[in-house]
Amino acid sequence: MPTAPPPSQPDARSLVVKTTSGTDRPEACNQALTVSAAAVAAGAQVSLWLTGEASWLALPGRAAELELAHATPAADLLEVVLAGGRVTVCTQCALRRGITADDVLPGVRVAGAATFVEESLRPGAQALVY
Repeated sequence: MPTAPPPSQPDARSLVVKTTSGTDRPEACNQALTVSAAAVAAGAQVSLWLTGEASWLALPGRAAELELAHATPAADLLEVVLAGGRVTVCTQCALRRGITADDVLPGVRVAGAATFVEESLRPGAQALVY
């Protein structure tokens, strides 16, 4: 698999965001998506991890189901991250939900904990978990 896209600025840090929340906790999920999209807009190298109930957002049309008043739609935020960063679904979370690599949106990968740890431990990386 290709690595995350290079930062748009030479000194840009990388941000790894993991959300375990989906429609079950829309505020937490939307916060993770908002922070990820804002970081992409700021030129950071962004890796968004969808785990637990957030795994469903990787399927076509599912991000639109997450509704939150006074917030940018989740589908729009996810689109920004897909365009300028990387989106990953946890392998185990996907398996538990019957989600395969063939089911997810274009640009979404399925990867496991070792990849999350590798990304989080890179020099200059900041990891956030929602």
